Amino acid sequence: MKKTLAVSAALLLVFPAPADASPAAVDCAGLAGLRIPASVMSLPTSGGLVTAASVVEPGDYCRVDADLHPVDPAAPSIKLRVALPRAWNHKALMFGGGGFNGTIPDVTANVPFGPADRPAPLARGYATFASDSGHQQNPASPPSLDGSFGVNDEALHNFAAGDALKKTRDASLFLIRRAYAAAPAEVFFAGGSTGGREALVVAQRWPTAFDGVISAFPAWNNLAEILDLGYLTQVLARPGAFPPPVKQGLLYDSVIKACDGRDGVTDGVVSDPGCRFDPRALRCPGGADTGPACLSDAQIGAVTAMSSPFRWPYRIASGEKQYPGFPFLSGADMRTPFLGFGTTPPADPMPVTSGYGMQYWDQWVKYFLTRDPGRSGLDIDPRNPGKWLDRISALSAIEDRNNADLRPFARAGGKLILFHGAADELVSPYSTSDYYSRVRAEVGPRATDGFLRYYVIPGANHANFGTPAFAASWDSLTALEQWVDAGRAPVGQTVVDPAHQRSRPLCEYPDWPRYRSGDPSAAASFVCAR
Repeated sequence: MKKTLAVSAALLLVFPAPADASPAAVDCAGLAGLRIPASVMSLPTSGGLVTAASVVEPGDYCRVDADLHPVDPAAPSIKLRVALPRAWNHKALMFGGGGFNGTIPDVTANVPFGPADRPAPLARGYATFASDSGHQQNPASPPSLDGSFGVNDEALHNFAAGDALKKTRDASLFLIRRAYAAAPAEVFFAGGSTGGREALVVAQRWPTAFDGVISAFPAWNNLAEILDLGYLTQVLARPGAFPPPVKQGLLYDSVIKACDGRDGVTDGVVSDPGCRFDPRALRCPGGADTGPACLSDAQIGAVTAMSSPFRWPYRIASGEKQYPGFPFLSGADMRTPFLGFGTTPPADPMPVTSGYGMQYWDQWVKYFLTRDPGRSGLDIDPRNPGKWLDRISALSAIEDRNNADLRPFARAGGKLILFHGAADELVSPYSTSDYYSRVRAEVGPRATDGFLRYYVIPGANHANFGTPAFAASWDSLTALEQWVDAGRAPVGQTVVDPAHQRSRPLCEYPDWPRYRSGDPSAAASFVCAR
């Protein structure tokens, strides 16, 4: 059952407390040592325990840390954190994670692409919460790239199937009710990448658990993408196929030069989704690698493979048949630090200087697929996995969260805001567009418009890492609040790029911003076209 409560949102030390937020006398120290009964969670646990509770200054909130104990004694606990503001707006918001998770997201942070000039949810008066999804990352591993928990079935289901999401939600609401002697009037979820996938998981699996959901650049078909990343690992490991950073830059600059002006203005942003650069225009004489000013035939083949759909010649339990490839010929940059395709080709052992996706595949092969830490990701060919096919199929049923029937979520009054950067180099925007199209086909266009908005943002990359062509900033939380609270669906939204002092209309997919006339840095100078 959905409830509404119209409240203003603002709370920072430099902002006055919201007029509708009520100072709450939270006995923070009294929460320490509190036991969380297993009965308050709808999925099996062994209960939980508050391990720490303290007032955080500045910030004026109570931070509560807790462990949720597993059923399997060999499985790790779920570590969660709740932030309880003194001036509570009677709402709660859960944050999703990233990569393989393993750390608790920052509960004081903003939502994905959230504007820096507006208060974050906690500062607006939200009680915020998050968890590590049921395992703790090895501190020696690159951030969010430790898959070793996958050897345990309960830990794997907590992460991959999303079981930890509901356990965390239930336990956190128990703590919020205990702290304020009242339940939140509304509960929201916000996440990007793995967190965006988790946002879709909660809408699919527990349609009444959240009133509003923000899903940014979601890796919803996780197994399907992993198979593509595994294929690309094989491709890039071939002798001479890996384009080094100088050639990655050559390709990116050539794409921008060819595609930038098709929206009517030359601004370093590719807006027209129909533009696709032909990498053969950069072919070295004779196809051999003759230097940094051209691409060899092997490198053209690799770039084409990265930018094309990968289809596997077998059936898997999730029903997925392909992954659509990445937009490297339409404006994405392979050089993005950490999240791009790296500075060295894949190898065994997998270098930390290889692409994030290649390292992710290697961890998945070791701990999810074979459960053999000595296994190399180069040993498994996703086109012909041999004896591992049955295991791949079984994992697909856990990791591909592809239920497009969101009618239960819509009937419960839920609202979903979905968005993706058109230049995302790690999770394909084509994949999110595919999911959105499936929802419209399953639910119907008119019914879909009643609860879902989807935007593709030209020039925006994965989570604003590095120096994207368009560093997207949009107050999606206020848009979601107005939709849930007052029934006002997002209309005429504007996305800002503060790094370049410009704005664009936020166009509903499949529309994109085309320059009309006037100041090219102003959203009013563009129209949404298709």
